[in-house]
Amino acid sequence: MTTSVEKKAQKPIVFSGAQPSGELTIGNYMGALRQWVQMQDDYDCIYCIVDQHAITVRQDPTELRKRTLDTLALYLACGIDPEKSTIFVQSHVPQHAQLGWALNCYTYFGELSRMTQFKDKSARHAENINAGLFDYPVLMAADILLYQTNQVPVGIDQKQHLELSRDIAQRFNAIYGDIFTVPDPFIPKGGARVMALQDPAKKMSKSDDNRNNVIALLEDPKAAAKKNKTCCYRLRRATSRCV
Repeated sequence: MTTSVEKKAQKPIVFSGAQPSGELTIGNYMGALRQWVQMQDDYDCIYCIVDQHAITVRQDPTELRKRTLDTLALYLACGIDPEKSTIFVQSHVPQHAQLGWALNCYTYFGELSRMTQFKDKSARHAENINAGLFDYPVLMAADILLYQTNQVPVGIDQKQHLELSRDIAQRFNAIYGDIFTVPDPFIPKGGARVMALQDPAKKMSKSDDNRNNVIALLEDPKAAAKKNKTCCYRLRRATSRCV
């Protein structure tokens, strides 16, 4: 049994993860990975490669496995220390899917219908609007609640999903007692939201079909410089039109 003194000595638990659905970008680094590295000394950090979330969009199995390993390598290269943090692949821990199914039974259809990210992704992938995409937030809740997570680093696009995780935890606890820790959002100081190079209205995304919108962490330096120059040219031209 954990004593009250030991509990006080424990660090708050942080959980976060990234999909291996594409090459990690400077947006992933500035908006997430950089903060993950900084949190390692003050928090009990759990960082996952969420490959089960990635298959809500069609993936080539061989390529998905390669990207999973590449993502792991980049976690380490960016400074995530396996001596300080727990790093693992989501599908290697079956309890994620098991808890996800159980939590489905405590989540309402209307709640999932209101998720704005589902609406956005459905519009972009109209040929593959599957149940997994609709149910994505419940698996995310399982990811978080499984580890009694105290805080979750989130961006604007994931805040609604975390709110649902909190609702599910509170609903479950109201029935069965104090089972799950209700997670709080962690808003990193100085967090950056890097926008798409050719469309400043949307966030840079590693799964963007237009590769001119993104700069990957492993991008060839000359190619990255060319994309940056093109972006600056477009910005100057747009600004001159507004003057």
